[in-house]
Amino acid sequence: MAKLDILEFPDPRLRKPGEKVESVTDETRQLIDDMYETMYDADGCGLAATQVNVQKRLFIMDFSEDKSEPWTFINPEITPLTDEIADLAEGCLSVPGFFEKLDRPNRVKVKALDRDGKEFEQEFEGIQSICVQHELDHLDGVLFVDALTKLKRDRIRKKLEKAQRLAAK
Repeated sequence: MAKLDILEFPDPRLRKPGEKVESVTDETRQLIDDMYETMYDADGCGLAATQVNVQKRLFIMDFSEDKSEPWTFINPEITPLTDEIADLAEGCLSVPGFFEKLDRPNRVKVKALDRDGKEFEQEFEGIQSICVQHELDHLDGVLFVDALTKLKRDRIRKKLEKAQRLAAK
């Protein structure tokens, strides 16, 4: 396994949508394993392939404390199951250090392929529902900061650009 580099906002590569995974291969499974290593190392709970500069419709998540409940979603499709809005802030490994509440359905159903290419459907609620929707946005080239005001988004961008400049020194 290998740790991958996570792209950070405002990197324009985060805006490239993922392409459908035509078949689940050993290469796909290796990418999934590398993504888990990267996500766990970054103390994240979700990671999209587009965040590691791989333009594929694939994301992972795991909310367990002991890294024992990994979920892999290949070519996911989401159906909202409620009009109730989740009252939870979300963050992003590509926008480190920032958290905001967005209006997202509290419960969704996901249809996807697993790491072996088998189709499954699963319902998620609360923070897991938020994560699934957040990661699917990444696959469409959308970041959670896009839902913020231009002022907030610009402030976040400037702070991250400054941090990236300082880290490069």
